[in-house]
Amino acid sequence: MNSLNEVLQLLENGGNVLWAILFVSICLWSLICERFIYFKWVYPKQQNSYLNQWQQKTNYSQAKEFFYIKNYILSDAKISMEKTITIIKMLIAICPMLGLLGTVVGMIHVFDVMAVTGTGNARSMAAGISQATISTMAGMIIAISGLYFYLLIKRMIDDNIHQLRLLLR
Repeated sequence: MNSLNEVLQLLENGGNVLWAILFVSICLWSLICERFIYFKWVYPKQQNSYLNQWQQKTNYSQAKEFFYIKNYILSDAKISMEKTITIIKMLIAICPMLGLLGTVVGMIHVFDVMAVTGTGNARSMAAGISQATISTMAGMIIAISGLYFYLLIKRMIDDNIHQLRLLLR
């Protein structure tokens, strides 16, 4: 319960932009987890159906038809593997921008405090500076970790397409 209070306090200190970063983060990690679940449990079944489809190629007599069927299977597999990858990439790109927005909002808060008090009261400005740095840090951490998993998923897609291409000989 204590750690939940600390997280809520951090979100409160980070301002409204940090809530937006949290929402984008939840969407991003949900899609990343969905892709890993897809590769663990769904894709092996799809791969078997692709191989069954390919093994029924004996009904075709021309090499040209073999080529079309192979390209169809590979294209269908790639489309299903890359289903949400563009959304993941977009969410990763949004995170640093939201962090930058949080920085701007925090600095506006700092300048507002300076305008109201008329002097550089460090205690008053600390909340705005904290808000600026927390949102920037959150946006960058989510973007960097998301980028790592995005590249991991891309590598899994490339490896699985290569493996399927080898199986369809």
